[in-house]
Amino acid sequence: MPRPLRVAIVGAGPAGIYAADALLKSDVAADPGVSIDLFERMPAPFGLIRYGVAPDHPRIKGIVNALHQVLDKPQIRLFGNVDYPTDISLDDLRAFYDAVIFSTGATADREMSIPGIELDGSYGAADFVSWYDGHPDVPRTWPLEAEKVAVLGVGNVALDVARVLAKTADELLPTEIPANVHEGLKANKALEIHVFGRRGPAQAKFSPMELRELDHSPTIEVIVDPEDIDYDDGSIATRRGNKQADMVAKTLENWAIRDVGERPHKLFLHFFESPAEILGEDGKVVGLRTERTALDGTGNVKGTGEFKDWDVTAIYRAVGYLSDKLPKLPWDLDSGTVPDEGGRVIQESGEHLQSTYVTGWIRRGPVGLIGHTKGDANETVSNLLDDHANGRLHTPASPEPAAVETFLAERDVRFTTWEGWYKLDAAEKALGEPQGRERVKIVEREDMLRESGA
Repeated sequence: MPRPLRVAIVGAGPAGIYAADALLKSDVAADPGVSIDLFERMPAPFGLIRYGVAPDHPRIKGIVNALHQVLDKPQIRLFGNVDYPTDISLDDLRAFYDAVIFSTGATADREMSIPGIELDGSYGAADFVSWYDGHPDVPRTWPLEAEKVAVLGVGNVALDVARVLAKTADELLPTEIPANVHEGLKANKALEIHVFGRRGPAQAKFSPMELRELDHSPTIEVIVDPEDIDYDDGSIATRRGNKQADMVAKTLENWAIRDVGERPHKLFLHFFESPAEILGEDGKVVGLRTERTALDGTGNVKGTGEFKDWDVTAIYRAVGYLSDKLPKLPWDLDSGTVPDEGGRVIQESGEHLQSTYVTGWIRRGPVGLIGHTKGDANETVSNLLDDHANGRLHTPASPEPAAVETFLAERDVRFTTWEGWYKLDAAEKALGEPQGRERVKIVEREDMLRESGA
């Protein structure tokens, strides 16, 4: 009697869970069946949604409900607090599974090469996001001494960072932020936030809804300079061909023509300002120098040679995430991704690395919204199943499900389970209940493991 197809998925964020869902909906799931194990280095699942989405975005966090339904399926097991490759290597995984899918995402900041980037007071947005989202592996405190702050980048992460810096701690208290984050934000001295983009309104990468949300806070005055509202032929073509870009441009136009109100925190959205240098004294940030840019007719910009210095003492670069290199896999250094064809990992020789696949940001880079990883997962799983049908997968030495648990136990790896997530979930909700909050996130890894019963 044929056994179920055994698949390991490394990374239990949306991309990995979507891949599991695609496997469960396949014909193979009906006969002879699939058996899926998700490995996650954090004690809790959900990846980017838990540790990358701003806490005041419950709508996006609602995606968790759909992911929950997938992980509830009996064909799936979760092994949390298991690190690749420290706790389990590719060779180990090959011993237990017919195929391995990597969906490890992106957690580090992409580098930005301008003078002064190393100064004290110059931060990566990813590190700040990890702090306010209660990531267990980052410091519990964050310096929030600056009254005037710059955020470099015009994507949704830049908006998240700017909004969290501009809101009051009490505005964020109804969310799931941990106690240490609330205490830290109470000490935040920021009164002016300046967001800089080197191109124009039509090229901004904001989502329309996320942009509009900036203006919903009773404490944030969003300000756009009318001189920054400019379009060339390329920009007009972008607006005509992209509904979202057009909606973003319209919102920015409306903000540019209105009178400035009296809300206490000012959030400036600047366009056509290219960061040229971070200014420092005694090793600390004392300002930002930008070069004014101008549209070149195609939607791109060129420098004008006109520079301006901005009085800021903290700078956050939100210019994109970068994935961590995965040992034993080929790597494209420029894009920070694993080379692939249709989700099949491709070696330098051009051949498919047998039984090895990628999906999500580790495959195509950190672009697009969470839901966009569904298409990736479907394509990757389709090719995995094609390889299975045509006998191209290798045969594992120990495919029985119990073999993995025995292996981890022998390695003294304290792993969490899906049942353990339910326990942690209940503990976080219990912490929030006395304050009328949905939950309070537990931060310390040891506390997460204990509450999960690991």
